[in-house]
Amino acid sequence: MTDELVHYAADAGVATITLDSPDNRNALSTRLMATLSELLTAAESDDAVRVIVLTHTGRVFCSGMDLVEAQIGVTPVGAFPSILQAIWNAPKPVIARVGGPARAGGIGLLAVCDIAIAARTATFAFSEVRLGVVPAVISVPVLRRVTGAGRELMLTGEVFDGDRAAAIGLIDAAIDDVDAEVTRYVELVVQGAPEALAETKRLLRGPADTDAFEAMLALSTRFFGSADAREGIAAFREKRPPRWVPT
Repeated sequence: MTDELVHYAADAGVATITLDSPDNRNALSTRLMATLSELLTAAESDDAVRVIVLTHTGRVFCSGMDLVEAQIGVTPVGAFPSILQAIWNAPKPVIARVGGPARAGGIGLLAVCDIAIAARTATFAFSEVRLGVVPAVISVPVLRRVTGAGRELMLTGEVFDGDRAAAIGLIDAAIDDVDAEVTRYVELVVQGAPEALAETKRLLRGPADTDAFEAMLALSTRFFGSADAREGIAAFREKRPPRWVPT
């Protein structure tokens, strides 16, 4: 047994990075993000690795920032932009396997991947506004994917399903057998030459916009420290409406 929150395995050119903190729905805690960052670096620097698969244990892919930490004054969002930039700039394709719900920062994590495959039963929500914060950092990769028809979801916080996520471009496919589809993509990608794949990824995406990430981090940090965020997070944890909701 291990108390690691993220696991790493490499075999036949595939590095699998697994979020394994199901008790708090794979929330982006300080500790989880530190390990995730280390393992992304390990995968990117291993010449034998041709493709990276980001997956999870438990029912939830990732619930976003760790609200327990946020409520006690820790703002884990500070480490998040570097993780998104690492995936964005990785010379190897990164495939997200989303077997269950993704919320807030969890959506940012899948959106920055080169290919995102989700179970049709998975659900998604930009829940930030309902917590008194802003989907700032994740907007950098998300707005590269999502069409205008889906941007109202950031304003409403509405929950939507895999089919809607695919329709707006947030994910590449919503499918019943997510494991089979991820395997299919892995088998396709590893047929590409490593340098050609790296250059094609750069061609398609360009470098991560460091200035945009820094600006969005400042915005996110400001809101996480606000009175609205304190109220929103407390209300969420106490399972009640926040005070700003009209009665």
